[in-house]
Amino acid sequence: MEIDFLERLLDAAGPSGFEVRPAHVWRKGAESFADRVGVDVSGNSVAELNPQGSPRVMLAGHIDEIGLQVTHIDEHGFLFVDEIGGWDAQVVVGQRVTLLARGRDVMGVVGKKPIHLVKPDERSKASKIEELWVDIGATSRAEVADLGIRVGDPMVLATSMVRLAGDRIASRAIDNRIGAYVVLEALRQLAEDPPVASIAAVATAQEEIGQSGGGARTSAYALDPAVALVVDVTFSTDVPDIEKKELGEHKIGGGPVLSRGSAAHPVVFEMLVEAAEAEGVPYTIQAQPKATRTDADAIFLSRVGVPTGLISIPNRYMHSPNELISLADVRHAIRLIGAFVRRLGADVDLTPR
Repeated sequence: MEIDFLERLLDAAGPSGFEVRPAHVWRKGAESFADRVGVDVSGNSVAELNPQGSPRVMLAGHIDEIGLQVTHIDEHGFLFVDEIGGWDAQVVVGQRVTLLARGRDVMGVVGKKPIHLVKPDERSKASKIEELWVDIGATSRAEVADLGIRVGDPMVLATSMVRLAGDRIASRAIDNRIGAYVVLEALRQLAEDPPVASIAAVATAQEEIGQSGGGARTSAYALDPAVALVVDVTFSTDVPDIEKKELGEHKIGGGPVLSRGSAAHPVVFEMLVEAAEAEGVPYTIQAQPKATRTDADAIFLSRVGVPTGLISIPNRYMHSPNELISLADVRHAIRLIGAFVRRLGADVDLTPR
């Protein structure tokens, strides 16, 4: 595994709709081994191996992250923001941010009325994004403009990847830069001894805001794969106050999580289980009877339908600046994808019978 590459990928700021930086890092990483590397008009990056092979396999992980966007700049130079993706506003309070302005990055801090000035009966109420602002130190709207900042500029929380005890790492953007990393690393390992299949790893755009399917929908339509594997994150339930009866039992270091139901194709699921057990890859199973809330929901309905599997990495502290995962789970997911792809023959039939 290329841990330095993963760190560069996680540290690159790229909220939904503004994924250019991490996408560039991803494509540069692919150029050393992929047969073809490109990007489409939606911002999806694609790295292909054995493009003339059969069947055609799509490996998808979204590369965007949640963030904030400037909605208003007042006369005193304060910036007001809205969410890009699903935020818990309590996570944003007191954070530093990196604002992606025109031609430069600008640092700022999230402001809120001090607790001393909050009325006692309001102190227990949760903060809302519209009650917060970003302070870059400017004193006027003109000074903000001089820094190249405009309404609509995005920002991310100013944190970087850190190594914790054992094989654990924490970072913002693990949801779902880690999925984009896994599919590319799986492609890298498959390139060492290419299988009969044609494989396209895709770093999809706009999943966090893609209520209509985001970049996964357009890239799946263009690639027209015979089968697809989506890699995302899911809730690790090995922390206090998580209800296992609702989410299942998935722990950090326990292996990847395989989805059943909804967008997860039953034949693909069974093939993933067989590959995992043959390779000694630990895994758990997650029931998702309604929707996965991942790129799988868009891909499995593309064209006449795509048999789709969903592999998830257990993740603590979702949608925070310190999402936490185990690198062992990442390695196991990469290995599982490779084993699955190598089991596919040119004439594989995935029709449920």
